This record gives sequence, structure tokens and C-alpha cells, in this order.
Amino acid sequence: MKKINDILSHIKNYPEFRKINTHETIQRFIEVLPLKLKKGIKFAYIKRQTLYFVLTHPVYKMEFEYNKSLINTLLKKSHIANIDEIKFFVTNIIERKEEKKEEEDYYKERSYGIFENNIKDEKLHKKFEQIREIIKSS
Repeated sequence: MKKINDILSHIKNYPEFRKINTHETIQRFIEVLPLKLKKGIKFAYIKRQTLYFVLTHPVYKMEFEYNKSLINTLLKKSHIANIDEIKFFVTNIIERKEEKKEEEDYYKERSYGIFENNIKDEKLHKKFEQIREIIKSS
């Protein structure tokens, strides 16, 4: 019986899934870039033999234009086929960071605080009594 990794790698080689392979290749290329360039990339795609980098900020566009020769050199070394030119642009969509609303766990106490406290250690005895008072006040 074949493992799922074998099946997926076999399916991935079909021509219908060429976009998946291209996307993986682009991701690997982005990982090769220097950190100062890599962190400015939102995503990248290929269209009509042009590799487009969608950037997060206009400052990164200037940085990419400045390092265009380095990117072309890395592109040739990574053997990504059918890419004639590289273009960079900044998105006009502003990403909003969603604040996670922390909900307080609230539940109705089902206990009435009626239990025996047979603990002989004085500190633990006091702690149990404090717990009993908290339960009764709820």
C-alpha cells in the first residue's frame, strides 16, 4: 500500500497541477532572497513570462529596484523557466490587523461550597476555605 506522500508527489507531476509546482518554485526562490528583500514580499506570481512581486510598502519597491541585478542573478541560478523580466509593485489594499477579542470564560458555578475540609496542613486548610468563600460568593 502506498503512502500518502507518494500519492501526492505522483499526482503533483500531472500537467493539470503545473500551477502548484510553479507556486512551490516561487516560494523556494523567495526563501533564497536576502532577508531585507524577503520580508517586503507579500506574494509573487508569474504571468506571461514575467515574474511579479507584490510588495507591502513603497520603500521595499525602491529596495527591489536597487537590487534588481542581484534578483536576476539568483533567478538564473535557480533555473526557473520562461521568465524574461521581473516587475515589482505595491498593493493598494491596506491590510488591517484584526484584534482578537478575548472572551472571558464565564460559567455558572454548580457547587454550593458544601464540603468537608479535613486537611491538617494549616496553609492548605486556609486555601480550601478561601475557595469555599469564592464559591459561595458566586
